[in-house]
Order: sequence, then C-alpha cells, then structure tokens
Amino acid sequence: MRRSDPRQRRIDLPSARDGKPLPRPNGLPLALGAYTIWGFLPLYIALLRHVPAFELVAWRVVFTLPLCLAIAAVRRQLGEIARGLADWRVLRLMLTSAGLIGINWVIYIAAINGGHIYASSLGYYINPLVNVLLGTVFLGERLSRLQWGAVALAALGVGALLLGASDTLGISLALALSFALYGLVRKVAPVGALPGLTIETILLLPLAAATTLWFAHGEGVSSFGHDPRISLLLAGAGVLTATPLLLFALAARRMDLSTLGFVQFLSPTIVFVLGLTVFGEALRPAQLASFVFIWAALALFSWDLWRRHAGSAKPPA
Repeated sequence: MRRSDPRQRRIDLPSARDGKPLPRPNGLPLALGAYTIWGFLPLYIALLRHVPAFELVAWRVVFTLPLCLAIAAVRRQLGEIARGLADWRVLRLMLTSAGLIGINWVIYIAAINGGHIYASSLGYYINPLVNVLLGTVFLGERLSRLQWGAVALAALGVGALLLGASDTLGISLALALSFALYGLVRKVAPVGALPGLTIETILLLPLAAATTLWFAHGEGVSSFGHDPRISLLLAGAGVLTATPLLLFALAARRMDLSTLGFVQFLSPTIVFVLGLTVFGEALRPAQLASFVFIWAALALFSWDLWRRHAGSAKPPA
C-alpha cells in the first residue's frame, strides 16, 4: 500500500488559508470556571467577615490593579487601556461603571457577612430579567410574549418578598439593579472586558487608597499587615476579582450568548445551596415562594431563548 505524503495531509487540514473556518474553541469550560468561582465566593468572604465591607472592597481594588496590568501586558492590551483613559467619552462611561460595580461589591459583601445569603442569590437570579427590561427601555430590544410572561412571573416573585420578607427585598433589588446597570454601561462602552476592568480599577484606586488609609489612621485599625493569614486573604481577593472576569471574557468570545445565558444561573444556584447547607440560613416561606416564581420565570425565559436559537440554527429547506 502506498503511503500518503504527510505534506499532502497538512494541505488537506481545514484552515483559514484555504477558505475553511478553523474549529471554534470550546468556551464552556471557561464559563463554568468563571461562574463556579463567583458561586463559591461567599465562602471566601466569610473568611474575612471581620473586615468591614468598605475596607474589603478597597483592598480588592488595590490588589486587582497589578494583576490586571500584568495580564493586559501579556495580552498586549496596554495600548487599549491608554486610549480609553485618553478618550473622555470612554472615561465618562467607565466612571459610571466603576461607581456601579463598587456599589455592587459593597452591597454583596455586606449582605453575605450580614447573613443574607438567599437575598444575594435572589438578586443575581433577578438580574438577567432586569437586563431584559433595560434592553427594552434603553436599547430598543423587543420581547416575545413568553418573555413578557417571564417578566410577569418575576414581578410576582418580588411581590412575594414584599408580603413576607420586605427586609431583604432591598438587598436583592439593589444587587440586581446595580449589576444590570453596570452591564448596560459596559455594553455601550467601546472597550474590552479586561481593559475596561483595568480602567475601572484605576478610577477606583484613589478612593480605595483613601479608604485603606482612613482605616489605618482614622479608625486606628487596619485589617492588612497585622495578621499574615488575613493579609494573604485580602491580597487573594484581587486574584478572585480578575480571574473569573478574564475567564468570562474569553468564554463570551467562544460561545453563543443563549448558551452563556444558561450557564450564568450556576452562580446564584451555588450561593442558594451554600445558604441551605454551609451557612444554615433559615428559608422563610415568602423567600421560598419568591424563588419558585423566579425559577419559573427563568425556565420560561430560557426555554424561549433556546427555542428561538434552535429555530434560527435550522438550515433553509
């Protein structure tokens, strides 16, 4: 039998050079990694429960910036960061997004350390539906009847909290709204995920540095530098900020948004299970009813997305 020429085999392989697209890299493991880290983040925050929320966010900013700059240097995105800082339109949007993500971080950390695990989980369950409403109002996107039905179910879930758990409703809505508005600003800002996070961190750095100095001198007690374990955990908060975002940014480029939408529910689900098991928070009837309505809304919304995606993927007859 005649052996084939190995050079011929290389020519026959699919490549961009001969007009055939290369196989698309699988982004699912990256997305699972990002949302798993975000899901288990309350366990890390609990290790720092004695650190005030404002101080923890400040150290998170301080230790995130060097890592972001290092990754940006490796990915050759320092130029994009410099251009973003020099563009006043981009800078205004980044100032807004930096404020929103800073508020979101403070509320989330305070809620976890205050024992409101379910309220935090519910906030990120509601977030995708708030995204849909913001897209309808500000971006001119249209909803199908099923998607409007999902929004109505979510509204019933919020109403259940009003009737029996109004003290936690503010936490859930604040988390959902702040992160949804953050996502809206980042959607219209002409800057990538990692450069955007780096610019936001640079803009937050003066306030973060002032906060750490205030706790060190004004309060007389700084959580960093006294206990090696606490200091190491505070430094690690920067890694836990930048790593999942980078994984998410890479996954978003390799996955369909509809598939990514399914995966995003992993994070609040993990938080919910942690509330039941590790943290042992009592689940009130009103909270359970709210979760049931939200889960039904997300199931209806996700099914409609999948149905539309499957229909658009069918080849023409």
